[in-house]
Amino acid sequence: MRVLMFGWEFPPHISGGLGTACYGLTKGMTAMKDMDIIFVVPRAWGDEDQSIVRIIGANNVPVAFRKLTYHGFTHEITKYEVFSEIVPYTDPEEFWKITRIKDKKAEPLIYVQTNNEGKIDFTGKYTGNLLDEIYKYSIVAKVIASENEFDIIHAHDWLTYPAGIAAAETSGKPLVIHVHATEFDRSGGNVNPEVYSIEKRGMDAAVKIITVSNFTRDIVINKYNINPAKVETVHNAVDPVDVTEQIALKKGFDEKVVTFLGRITLQKGPEYFIEAANKVLKKMKNVRFVMAGSGDMMHRMMRRAASLKITDRFHFTGFLRGRDVYNMLTISDVYVMPSVSEPFGISPLEAMLANVPVIISKQSGVAEILTHAVKVDFWDINAMADAIYGILTYPALSREFIKKGREEVIRIKWENSARHLREIYDEILANYKH
Repeated sequence: MRVLMFGWEFPPHISGGLGTACYGLTKGMTAMKDMDIIFVVPRAWGDEDQSIVRIIGANNVPVAFRKLTYHGFTHEITKYEVFSEIVPYTDPEEFWKITRIKDKKAEPLIYVQTNNEGKIDFTGKYTGNLLDEIYKYSIVAKVIASENEFDIIHAHDWLTYPAGIAAAETSGKPLVIHVHATEFDRSGGNVNPEVYSIEKRGMDAAVKIITVSNFTRDIVINKYNINPAKVETVHNAVDPVDVTEQIALKKGFDEKVVTFLGRITLQKGPEYFIEAANKVLKKMKNVRFVMAGSGDMMHRMMRRAASLKITDRFHFTGFLRGRDVYNMLTISDVYVMPSVSEPFGISPLEAMLANVPVIISKQSGVAEILTHAVKVDFWDINAMADAIYGILTYPALSREFIKKGREEVIRIKWENSARHLREIYDEILANYKH
């Protein structure tokens, strides 16, 4: 089975959990002998791990012309094929009639700017004119779908839904979309109608919708008016990390460390972490709080910490990736994820693998599968502060969470998620062929 998969990021170029989840799923699926994945991103940088999957960068696909080489002549002939409506052997009046006889229901032409190689330039980021890049991505998706053989299409997150739809229309192959988050999660309820419309079109076009948690599944069904039979949950997982890597870094000070690691945005609840930190610091002083990440609320959080006069105990590291994430976790005594609306949340699993007790919000998908984690409402800063204080103050409690938590998370493997997804593919293709 070959899958044409559309994503927006792939390691090592990631800015959050989306790229991590895509990597984990593709790694788990390609471990199966009869699975082959073509993974498309808007911009390929050239250093992606292609040992498990073939990466295609939309920025490397010519759309304005094709280079065609013919053999069998005395000399090899190369020509460039350019889109045109010119019809040979017609006079101007006939040409005008031919080109004006159009199906009134036909889609309007989309014009894009190409470089001197006939390719579309992409930033591959989440900034700038994002909607423009999304629709340019869908144009390239048509070309990729017409030039590759595959059985099923899988589009990750709203950014790639138009590309998935375009590929499905071109190839006639079934489309699966993967909901890693919805606009209701990202916006805190202040929904962008254009983003909602893209999500809704993707959900309507797909033959199956995969959600990362039952929490997200309920949102898809209730907020987007989707038939429950069409939506299935496949929980995320985590890649195990060698213990020798985890213990490589040691604290150079005799103080406790409490860590928030993620995007500093409304969805992640950073303000609740700061308020809980302030309460803990009123009870104990030998503790430091770390906010590792970046986002549009970062400066606001810095100002809040300053106004509470806790900046001597509070640290902002900026965005961390790769080994730096694990180094941060290995010196942490507690990890806190106070998300307001978290479709899943892979970082608590990474913390548990690094032998760190975790406190997570009840409003997260990962809370559905974890037993050995403290669960609090994101808004309950008193309960959050009590949990932090308890784990830091009672070593036996901390040791129990570390031991049981690691045993639990080791069983949450990408191979299991991939196997579940493969079963869904098989069911779709069986019905599709029938």
